[in-house]
Amino acid sequence: QVQLVESGGGSVQAGGSLRLSCAASGYIIGSYCMAWFRQPPGKGREGIANMDSDGSTTYADAVKDRFSISQDSAKNTLYLQMNDLEPGDTAMYYCARSVGRGCYLDSWTFGLWGQGTQVTVSS
Repeated sequence: QVQLVESGGGSVQAGGSLRLSCAASGYIIGSYCMAWFRQPPGKGREGIANMDSDGSTTYADAVKDRFSISQDSAKNTLYLQMNDLEPGDTAMYYCARSVGRGCYLDSWTFGLWGQGTQVTVSS
């Protein structure tokens, strides 16, 4: 079964860190562009980081220098290391697999999604 399962969310104070995981099954994550998205309460879904099949990465300005995307091929798992968290980072976080046409941060270019994991940052 092809699926993505996120974990690692939780509640932290501002300045803290979390590492999100996205376990993939049914395919090899290194063969696709993978990305992390987030959806704050009452707002739309935004792409924050991606990793292409060649290992290149792209970050949204809002998280650049604080967040880091990586993957472990042996575990077939995608990660998002989040440091120096801010209340504005509070959101549901999703990982996603691209439909295979380039590697972007636009949600419409991704066709497989996980169920999400909640991150709450208090001041």
